[in-house]
Amino acid sequence: MNARRERASEPSSRRERPSKPALSQRWIVDAAVRIMRAEGLEKVTMRRLAQELDTGPASLYVYVANTAELHAAVLDALLGEVDLASEETEGDWREQLVAVLTSYTLMLFRHPQLARSALVARPSGENYLRLVDRLLILLARSGADRAQVAWGVDKLLQEATATAAEQSTHEYDPTAGDDWDALTRALDAVDEKTHPGISAHMPDLISGSAEARMSWAFQSLINGILGTPVPPSST
Repeated sequence: MNARRERASEPSSRRERPSKPALSQRWIVDAAVRIMRAEGLEKVTMRRLAQELDTGPASLYVYVANTAELHAAVLDALLGEVDLASEETEGDWREQLVAVLTSYTLMLFRHPQLARSALVARPSGENYLRLVDRLLILLARSGADRAQVAWGVDKLLQEATATAAEQSTHEYDPTAGDDWDALTRALDAVDEKTHPGISAHMPDLISGSAEARMSWAFQSLINGILGTPVPPSST
């Protein structure tokens, strides 16, 4: 009797089922982020997304041109997690700049597959624009030339993205730890007569935590940006 009542309460046709929300780019991207978190970026395809949204793949192309554009949109959505170090944050422009870059890098660390995709993805959404705008404002406070600031921010983002992509590659490679151990042993065992450069710079060559090296890399790049004018013919 109860089972009969339950069957009677179910929609008997598609027309009686609750209507689906209208497709939108925001809805599509939100679904893509859910799939990435649960199944990995390689599963974020137009076909899988259409299945998640209970629609046909062709209907998605109205909002997203291809998988590469979809991955860029996913990256932009996750850039909302980056701490942009607001005006109220204590510290000088350099400290805030490194803090924003570090937050961006750590966000990619949390999403390893996305880090590799970010090397070629070209996000153009509001979160990416906010990130770039904030970096430009902070670096401009150094007093550097406008072209140095513009080129410099591009280089800083490249460094942060490449660092995260390298880290993510190591995490997904089961032999990465063994490779690092083998390299360490090889460096420790070099003969100073045949490899004087390596010998003279050990153990500094492999010293320091990932966090310390990342901060140093950003600081060294900032120093280089401020001290290297853009060629006149390029402006």
